[in-house]
Amino acid sequence: MPALAKKQTIAAAANISKTATILPLSKRPATKFDMKTVTSAVLANVVPPMVVLAIMLAVWQVLCSSPTASLPSPHLVWQESYDLIAYPFFNNGSQDIGLGWRVLISLQRVAYGFGLAAIAGVVVGAIIGQSVWAMRGLDPIFQVLRTVPPLAWLPLSLAAFQDSNPSAIFVIFITSIWPVIINTAVGVRNIPQDYRNVAKVLRLNQIEFFFKIMLPSAAPYIFTGLRIGVGLSWLAIVAAEMLTGGVGIGFFIWDAWNSSRLPDIIVALAYIGVVGFALDKLVAAVGKLITRGASAN
Repeated sequence: MPALAKKQTIAAAANISKTATILPLSKRPATKFDMKTVTSAVLANVVPPMVVLAIMLAVWQVLCSSPTASLPSPHLVWQESYDLIAYPFFNNGSQDIGLGWRVLISLQRVAYGFGLAAIAGVVVGAIIGQSVWAMRGLDPIFQVLRTVPPLAWLPLSLAAFQDSNPSAIFVIFITSIWPVIINTAVGVRNIPQDYRNVAKVLRLNQIEFFFKIMLPSAAPYIFTGLRIGVGLSWLAIVAAEMLTGGVGIGFFIWDAWNSSRLPDIIVALAYIGVVGFALDKLVAAVGKLITRGASAN
């Protein structure tokens, strides 16, 4: 009987294998590109600013269309500064270059000054955030120094460096470092105690703790400081270039004022605003990528 039962079981299994259907493994559904959703998102983010801009230009045109108006109208700006608008990268030598080149020269100075401020600000802020004594000793001094206007540092930097380019970079550095220091210190002080306990259990040294625990935890605060700092650095370079000269966008505005070219000044201001907006969004995007969307509370 056991042999007969075994044969019946084998026959039944053979019949099942003949009638069984092999099911394919489930696959992750492919991401579909929803054109309607993308279009609605673009319209929601682009149309409102464009409508407001059109209204502002219309009001500006009405207010400044009179021959006795002290400021040029948008139509006059377009007529007299068309070359600066349409050809930002022309180069006829010396000071006769497009605003695109001037902006790039100013951005180069910002990259040096702000880059140094970002590195030094994160390191100093981490030290202040970790040490109670450092916070008590340095925080009041930093709070005083950060209220000094950027151009107030320029005479001292010119006396120290004897050159306009490093002086402008120093002004950017000293202006943008304070929000990085303060926000980094706040972020480090807000690291959860559980993270510190884990570091002690794992016996992490100071360098390992800095890169594995401190930086990831304080990153949202750090990038908040960096966003503020990059905006201040762009403000500082424009102001510094007005006094130090050169071929940057700041000196262009000062030179246009001395030559009574108000339309050129308005175009340069538009360039400055767009570049400042782009810098802020760039730092915010990098911060969002690194912190994975986390934000400082």
